[in-house]
Amino acid sequence: MMTDLQKQRIIESGKDFFRKNIIPNHLKNLNSLKLKDFKVNPFLVNYLAAFLCGDTTPESLAKALIYPRILGTSINTSFGQKIQIFISSIAEIAGSASGIDGVDIEFIDALDGRKKYCQCKAGPQTINKDDVATILGHFTRLQNKARIDRLPIQINDMIVGVLYGEKEELSGNYKNIDKTCPVYCGAEFWEHLTGDKLFYNQLAKAFGEVVEQDNIDGSQLILAKVKELSVEIENKGGL
Repeated sequence: MMTDLQKQRIIESGKDFFRKNIIPNHLKNLNSLKLKDFKVNPFLVNYLAAFLCGDTTPESLAKALIYPRILGTSINTSFGQKIQIFISSIAEIAGSASGIDGVDIEFIDALDGRKKYCQCKAGPQTINKDDVATILGHFTRLQNKARIDRLPIQINDMIVGVLYGEKEELSGNYKNIDKTCPVYCGAEFWEHLTGDKLFYNQLAKAFGEVVEQDNIDGSQLILAKVKELSVEIENKGGL
């Protein structure tokens, strides 16, 4: 089972990942937003502004544009693009980075005590149909090599670890992999890695703590951008 020190190192590594890779990108995306960056559906944006704020003033229209972008799309894209940085740090702390093609981390499973060969993915919807064949192909080659080298690798020792989400949220592509090799998602993955059922929630909470620790007032930054965009909308005469 992973030590408390190792678990704390993963949490601190996660905070560092957000501090250096996610937050700066998020702030950059917010600060650079201009009206021209949005593909505006005038029917929907006026409806959403009224639904959100009760009116269609330039400020309400700006909120209807900015909130989904900065609280959803941009941060999810950034997280997915840079997640390999965090995965590499997990590998250094929890086990070892793997030199095997298609395997990110090798670690001793805290629940069954067997060595696992794990390919990590960000979330439950992050692979496509072509990825299924690629992942299973990597695992098949590993299994063949294990037979030749007489390594004690069983089919359940080759896993996909999904860093966040619930088992029920896994896409059909993940479910197809799970028919052959286990797919551990969210809390389940982190429990196999650390032996701690609560670690997943502790890690998620730690990411939010970075904003408090670094004194980032996101509400004021978003409000300033709403004001700026509302001026653009007003000058244009609406959307």
